[in-house]
Amino acid sequence: MQSSEIRSTAVRTSLPPRLSKTILSQRIRDLSKGRVIVVGDLLIDELLEGSPERISREAPVLILEHVDTQLIPGGAANTANNIAALGGNCHAIGVCGQDEYASKLASLFDRAGISHGLTADSTRPTTVKTRILSKSHSFRQQLLRLDRISHEPINKAVEALLTEKIQASASDYQAIVLSDYKGGVITDGIINICRSIAQKHNLKLVVDAQNRFERFQDVAMITPNQPDTEQVVGFPINSKESLERAGQQVLQMTRAEAVLITRGAHGMALFERNQAMCQLPVFNRSEVFDVSGAGDTVIATMALALVTGSSYLEAMALGNLAAGIVVRKPGTDVTSQSEMLETLDGIALEE
Repeated sequence: MQSSEIRSTAVRTSLPPRLSKTILSQRIRDLSKGRVIVVGDLLIDELLEGSPERISREAPVLILEHVDTQLIPGGAANTANNIAALGGNCHAIGVCGQDEYASKLASLFDRAGISHGLTADSTRPTTVKTRILSKSHSFRQQLLRLDRISHEPINKAVEALLTEKIQASASDYQAIVLSDYKGGVITDGIINICRSIAQKHNLKLVVDAQNRFERFQDVAMITPNQPDTEQVVGFPINSKESLERAGQQVLQMTRAEAVLITRGAHGMALFERNQAMCQLPVFNRSEVFDVSGAGDTVIATMALALVTGSSYLEAMALGNLAAGIVVRKPGTDVTSQSEMLETLDGIALEE
């Protein structure tokens, strides 16, 4: 289903005084000036699509006749893909295996216009998440997912090679995004070297992590989702008071400049040092709400926004807008400046 076919409902909401459509439109146009390094767990989402034929005689399973195979950037690679789709300059750094998928991952980056520094590690596979889909007419159903992944932390030799790649490219970029999908790349050593490099070159260090937030000290921003935040703080977020308490706790835990908690259909909440909590609802609701990859879109958009002149509040608004677009699309997807501008124009905002 194409995004244009999905009926969406604009949310009429009052913008904070520091925001307006005029400001946001200019910030969107500025995104292409951003230059961002993505360091993290690069992976491929592989979609194997088949047409159902019959039940097998060997076992009570469905036989599919192969129709198509699609490879899509996933994990940290999806973050990089979102940056490139928004017009930004992106350099992706991570590991791959010594296997057939390593060249496929490189090809995905090349086609998207993303420069990359892949380090081959013979002890692990290139991370691939394979989804087997049955398609009958316009209906597509996922039957099985098979993951090729190592959760072991990268060894010191690989860590040193990644460090060299990060150091070599840092002076040409404005921010480093750390994207942790529990694939072993974001070790304490990588975090520390990225923090040191960011301080040396005056880069924004922004983090998308799923757990152990305390590892990410003194970063510019961390963008956890609500379920991961609840797990870290140890209590449910079910009220404005609990949301505010959770955000302040993560701020204190990480000493970050800002914390953004993404809340799915409930929008997002921003916490800055010595500032009141600021919440935004999803700008455009829809009948389809697929959050796959939405967090990657948020951090990609916000990283570009922050290095091209946006405040944290403005960056949150752009991340919110971009996420509201991609969740209307099935599966992992991206958006563009033109799509963001068009969507912003059609949203009923009270200024």
